[in-house]
Amino acid sequence: MTSSTRQRRSHLPTVESNHGSESERLDKDNLHDPEKVTFRQRIKHFTFAWFAGTMATGGIATLLNAQPNQFTGLKTIGKVVFIYDLVLFVAFTAIISARFVMFRGTFMSALTHPTESLFIPTFFLSIVNIFDCIQAYAVPVCGTWLLVVQRIAFWIYLACTFLLAVGQYTYLFTAPPNRLTVQSMTPSWLLPIFPAMLTGTFASQIVSTQPEQHQATIIVAGITMQGLGWMVSFLMYGVYITRLMQYGLPEPKLRPGMFIAVGPPSFTGLALIGISTSVPSDYGVFAANQGMAEMMKQLALLLAIFIWALAFWFFCIALVATLQTVKQMSFKCVWYAMIFPNVGLTIALIQIGKQLLSPAIQWITSIMTIILIGLWLFVMVAHARAVVQKQVMMPGLDEDNDQYEDDNQ
Repeated sequence: MTSSTRQRRSHLPTVESNHGSESERLDKDNLHDPEKVTFRQRIKHFTFAWFAGTMATGGIATLLNAQPNQFTGLKTIGKVVFIYDLVLFVAFTAIISARFVMFRGTFMSALTHPTESLFIPTFFLSIVNIFDCIQAYAVPVCGTWLLVVQRIAFWIYLACTFLLAVGQYTYLFTAPPNRLTVQSMTPSWLLPIFPAMLTGTFASQIVSTQPEQHQATIIVAGITMQGLGWMVSFLMYGVYITRLMQYGLPEPKLRPGMFIAVGPPSFTGLALIGISTSVPSDYGVFAANQGMAEMMKQLALLLAIFIWALAFWFFCIALVATLQTVKQMSFKCVWYAMIFPNVGLTIALIQIGKQLLSPAIQWITSIMTIILIGLWLFVMVAHARAVVQKQVMMPGLDEDNDQYEDDNQ
């Protein structure tokens, strides 16, 4: 262990209690003997990173609904995936709540841990996926009351995720020195701004069905938060590229996380096109400025194409890096990063293809969708296998452990 690592650990927050000390002693005793680890002890290591699974599952359900080449039964498959996502989300929320209740101090530890805390946004990203699926699968068959629920949820989500972004980054900015270094930088540093950024995607999903008197405010709020998320991510890209140039690619087990960098330009392009196509040209400021709505559509399409190429470049870099060491990787929840950001890449291309009236692009996105569904199934099976074989939810093997951070250097 390096001196800088020891210094960083010395500043990490600790929570001491008799219960916590006993739990830590059991963890250390069972670290090299997995058979002695009880189910209760395993719950202690159920981290926020698990919500990357519900985040990816909700993304797949949204992707199925967005398909340009539909067939009979596809909507039903999407609804089944959505229901499965709801079941997983409720189950994961119950288990992590049990962890915080059963093991005192683990909640604050999760909020301040240099690795696990970066996965807290996956909980909120799972929520926004649920609301997107509600818009896709439930709103068309329910009454206007659900539109009111979606609108209220939008504003609550905006407020919560903005506070999350401010709070998490403030904590990271004011943390003791050497806690996070350029050498340890991974695209997971982008995650705290992701939920706020996807407020724009949320807006693009619901704005077309909202009453006219609410559309303008939702559009402005969505673009504002999308712009915030894109600019923060763009600034982070500078640090990320510097890290890659100076220190090379991340460790093999972390390389799937490189796909996270695909997300910001993908979802920004998606949100811009979605919002621009729902602008009410005969209401409010848009009616007072003739041609403004059409101008927004054209500008959004150009910007979406412009930044989609950046997302695709990050995708290619991450794909090559991951394939180089695929045989050396063991399952980590960060594997789900291979799915969710690429869902955004695919849906953004679907929207671009629709605006360009290009059947070729639409068929390409159908192929991308099939690949993503296959990858999602593979990662889900790998996750279940890792749980059975005690490769996750175990002392010393999850994102709540300091050693996990040391391995990332």
